[in-house]
Amino acid sequence: MTELLRTDGIRKAYGGVQALDGASISLAEGTVAGLIGPNGSGKTTLFNVITGYERPDAGEVWLRDRRITNLAPDKVFAAGIGRTFQLTRIFARLTVLENMLVAAQARDRPRNLLAWFGRDAWTHHRRHALDLLAFVGIERHADLLAGSLSYGQRKLLELAYVLVADPAVILLDEPAGGVNPTLVNHITDRIRQLNADQGTTFLLVEHNMEFVMGLCSTITVLESGKEVVTGPPGIIRADKRVLDAYLGADLEDDPR
Repeated sequence: MTELLRTDGIRKAYGGVQALDGASISLAEGTVAGLIGPNGSGKTTLFNVITGYERPDAGEVWLRDRRITNLAPDKVFAAGIGRTFQLTRIFARLTVLENMLVAAQARDRPRNLLAWFGRDAWTHHRRHALDLLAFVGIERHADLLAGSLSYGQRKLLELAYVLVADPAVILLDEPAGGVNPTLVNHITDRIRQLNADQGTTFLLVEHNMEFVMGLCSTITVLESGKEVVTGPPGIIRADKRVLDAYLGADLEDDPR
């Protein structure tokens, strides 16, 4: 399979704490992959380095054959990497629809904004935004302030926000965290549909093992800032290094 995203030997320290210690992962195009590990293993830090929110002390990030190490977050977004956050980041004082249009403008930089606001272009962007809100299931809230949404609805808005850019790969940080089972199933369905219909590649960090094992075809385990093992769910369940480092009886007792 074609490699889409790769990190090579990423190192990142905060004072005396080594958050990433040579983290190297590879993400194949068209896959839904998971990134798991104990608290403090470097998962979110790796996401931050990939998406430009942190500068690595060493190592490289590649999107296809393009080196994107240290690009600013908006440049990473424009290059084709979308990202959600463990704690959702939305514009609470803007409407749901206005949030979507902000994302569309960010995607189109540095294009001519005067042309962007032309009547035909504006109609197109608005329609596209509403279509994406319908896809995630919150179109009826388009005119509400985003700050009035429930936590689960904010996660759906953040996903729709990312989809505006038609990204090649989407990084999801705790998509099922703090969300009720019905909404978890809905998010799962949206991910599967995007992957099947558009070939969108996903890499997700998640502590919900049922969610990860049921959705991801490949899983990478981080421990102390470096890769322990990568493989399909069945391999991950059975690997003693994984059981020792993180999962223990949670997987051993799972009958699947």
